[in-house]
Amino acid sequence: MDIKAGDVKELRDKTGAGMMDAKQALVEANGSVDRAIELLRKKGQKIAAKKSDRDASEGLIGMYLHANGRVAAMVSLNCETDFVARTDQFKELANNLAMQVAAMNPKYLSPDNVPEEEKNKEKDIYREEMKDSDKPANIIEKIIEGKLEKYYAGTCLLRQSYIKEDSLTIEKLLTASIAKIGENIKINKFVRYSL
Repeated sequence: MDIKAGDVKELRDKTGAGMMDAKQALVEANGSVDRAIELLRKKGQKIAAKKSDRDASEGLIGMYLHANGRVAAMVSLNCETDFVARTDQFKELANNLAMQVAAMNPKYLSPDNVPEEEKNKEKDIYREEMKDSDKPANIIEKIIEGKLEKYYAGTCLLRQSYIKEDSLTIEKLLTASIAKIGENIKINKFVRYSL
């Protein structure tokens, strides 16, 4: 199949993939840019899984101050080497994550960080909402789990939709960044200030 240079460039601009990876993804996707993006994301997840056990002790702090001066956020983002931490790509990721924290005000990094007491309180609220329904208990429990997932999507940074591209969660953004940068990347902690 003949792949156009313009399609390769478009795919590289959208994903940050290397030229050969972009071209190969387009060949596998029969020239479909959208399908190629999906293939590259799947490849990125495999790469991220391989790198997840590697030590990420370098990094930097990304910062964002809103134009009105009333909201600010900082994110401690770790990677494996100081070389990567100094790249524009890594700095941009850290600052975009700080902007995400400022805009979306997450309370926790992931569902694992939500205290059990809070999870149980949310489940009790959902059960109370469902008590008068005629649904079977197993269906109610599935609905409660679904509502809990929505709760995580609002309160846990990794589960939130990325403000710059809502088809991505922050978790998927990190996975794609790991594949693109080639190192393990982890959010260490974050803080948001507001007046």
